[in-house]
Amino acid sequence: MGTWTTDRLDALVRGDVVLPPVTRTLRLGTLDSWALGWIKKTWSPDPGLLNVDGSLFGGYIAALADQALTFAAMTSVPDDMVFRTLNLSISFHRVGKAEPLKIAAWVTSQTRQVISTRVELRRPDDKLVAEASAQQFLQAKR
Repeated sequence: MGTWTTDRLDALVRGDVVLPPVTRTLRLGTLDSWALGWIKKTWSPDPGLLNVDGSLFGGYIAALADQALTFAAMTSVPDDMVFRTLNLSISFHRVGKAEPLKIAAWVTSQTRQVISTRVELRRPDDKLVAEASAQQFLQAKR
């Protein structure tokens, strides 16, 4: 039996869940697979999300990273807890363009109150576009 977060991850992979308004509006998509401590997804940009030169806006890449980091944290959230992002740090290495991104995120450490996560966003040729890290603060459900 799963937790509320792992049940949600399973539903996202199956595609039988109503996505939150922000996810639909930003066209972030869901995820391809997950297991304890990691997630993977492939994301293809909609032409309406590109800059004039065909590149991806850095803030949008940060939103994709934040989503993936959240999904990674969800793989290990205790069932009696909820969480919120404490911080997000992102570094850009290459320009993202009108091509799919391979996104992989994983938990790097976990205490009773904080889950630390890391993500890499790569082009189809496996070149690193961006990497990010975040910490999620855990607190008891109310």
